[in-house]
Amino acid sequence: MLTRRTVMTTIAFASCLMTSPGLIRCAWAQADERAVAFIKGTSDQLVAIANDEGSQQQKRHRLREVIDASVDVDDIAHFCLGRFWRIATPDQQADYLALFHDLLVTKIASHLGDYQGVRVIMGQARASGDTEIVITKVVRPENPVIQVEWVISIATGSPRIVDLLAEGTSLRLTQRADFASYLTHHQYNVQDLIDGMRHLVALNGS
Repeated sequence: MLTRRTVMTTIAFASCLMTSPGLIRCAWAQADERAVAFIKGTSDQLVAIANDEGSQQQKRHRLREVIDASVDVDDIAHFCLGRFWRIATPDQQADYLALFHDLLVTKIASHLGDYQGVRVIMGQARASGDTEIVITKVVRPENPVIQVEWVISIATGSPRIVDLLAEGTSLRLTQRADFASYLTHHQYNVQDLIDGMRHLVALNGS
């Protein structure tokens, strides 16, 4: 389940290999700037939603729009199910993806109140394989500063968040471990996981 412990393409990389060292630095600098701008825009939208005085339903609707535009939810969901994806039927896979999306929105929406008055301090970006990692610091009133690293992929043609590292802990790795533990204790029955997710969605009125 979604527990409390719970985004450079190959072409770009190949292009860098064919350029001079100076152009490589320039290309990565441009990628870094794009990644930082993307995360700044996304985090600004999330902070605006958290500080808005609208209803919870309105905030949830706006939050879903931001997530749809900035997060590769299907990629994260597929990763989190791990090897169990292969044993799920096509119908189960479709149900799981839809419910994962609903639960992600619900999980974030339930904590929006904790981020009123929050500030996100932008740091630098660095390349990590075929992704870019943007380092930020999240400053909340009367709370310790938290370092959050946003992992971004542009494999789909546009920037998408594929993971978050909070104080070095990968949220999608943590979620994958949670799902694996749940399934291990339920005879590897993917339908049990789906039913549990559906129950949580209904419980939270998503």
